[in-house]
Amino acid sequence: MASSPAMFAGLLLASCIALSCGLDKKTLVLLDNWSLRETHSIFFKSLRDDGYDLTFKSADDSGLSLSKYGEFLYSNLIIFAPSVEEFGGNLGVSSITNFIDNGGNVIVAASSSVGDPLRELATECGLEFDEENTAVIDHLNFDVSDEGRHTTIVADSEFLLDAPIIVGKKSAAPYLFKGVGMVADPDNPLVLPLLHASSSAYSYQPDAAIDDYPLAIGTNTLLVAALQARNNARVVFVGSIDFFSDQFFSSSVQKANGGKKYEKSGNQELALNLANWAFKTRGVLRVGDVKHHKQGEKEPPQAYTIFDMVDYSIEIEEYKDGKWQPFNGKDIQLEFVRIDPFVRTTLGNKNGLFHTTFKLPDVYGVYQFRVDYNRMGYTHLFSTTQVSVRPLQHTQYERFIPTAYPYYVSAFSMMVGVCLFSVVFLHFKEENKEKKE
Repeated sequence: MASSPAMFAGLLLASCIALSCGLDKKTLVLLDNWSLRETHSIFFKSLRDDGYDLTFKSADDSGLSLSKYGEFLYSNLIIFAPSVEEFGGNLGVSSITNFIDNGGNVIVAASSSVGDPLRELATECGLEFDEENTAVIDHLNFDVSDEGRHTTIVADSEFLLDAPIIVGKKSAAPYLFKGVGMVADPDNPLVLPLLHASSSAYSYQPDAAIDDYPLAIGTNTLLVAALQARNNARVVFVGSIDFFSDQFFSSSVQKANGGKKYEKSGNQELALNLANWAFKTRGVLRVGDVKHHKQGEKEPPQAYTIFDMVDYSIEIEEYKDGKWQPFNGKDIQLEFVRIDPFVRTTLGNKNGLFHTTFKLPDVYGVYQFRVDYNRMGYTHLFSTTQVSVRPLQHTQYERFIPTAYPYYVSAFSMMVGVCLFSVVFLHFKEENKEKKE
């Protein structure tokens, strides 16, 4: 039996959806050298166990490309090539920023030998790496394994941003870091300082005398930072490629000044949480059914009337633990907007169904039901539904308005007065006076 055009279109749509779902975890990994696959094997194995399809390539491979025939080949990009001076193939900073502009996710690991491409990419994302051959130095919070330069620093979990959706639950063990420092653009509100150094840290060349003011001082020195773009693309910058290494994952941690010893650092847990957030397996929201109607009815009218009582509901789901679940937020608000919001109210949550009832304003026009939810760590949720609000029909106005009673009384009193005047005028007869001769 021949296939109908509708059936063919349905099969084509199904294949496209399957293809896009298959690309969700397709990840390109760019390496400085192939030995990183061995020295960072725990991190890569954990990603594979989570279902990520990793493709390893050298950063200077002549066949590098993120897209083909106008379609992106990967959803995620990992750059573990801090010292690369020029990407191979068709890959460059402009193509990576284009990848981000189209919703792609990126994890970048740098080091003290960070090259110009990564420095330029960081600048595009609102961050600035310190100069080449510099490192984060902390003379009070360095690990016992440090070789005397005080560059293997210990970052306490209290320096981690309080955002569990991004970094997960704070571990008791501190984090090991050895690499370059960053500073954020203060005018960029999209940059998130995830992990900063202590107040005694600074960024400079370890073996050089300090002649100039360092780029980063104290808590302004960022070790890990992130960017969530307005299109929900996510980029994570880590100033240390050793942060993801097997050695730092499994190493014990103890401050050289006699601090408590921890059998294992918190690097592995934090690194995997960052990867899951960056690759959108957590902190992702979506809108389900949106319904609105007059109170007591079930279907939306063609147009509302001023003063109507309206029921509004919206379903919101969160991608969590590999599946979509009802979102349990308590601070989602609805705005009823013409040019400015006329009504703003908080939605009640009942197992992911957010609902409210409110009275329409006494102003007619074209309005929108708008839910604009933007919280740190979550994707930007935006939903609008346009409706019309008309004035009252002539049959809907009140026949007698209480505030107009004085006018009613004055009108009827005038009518009575006219009647009395007419009666008196018509029945009054003036007596004729005889003229005297």
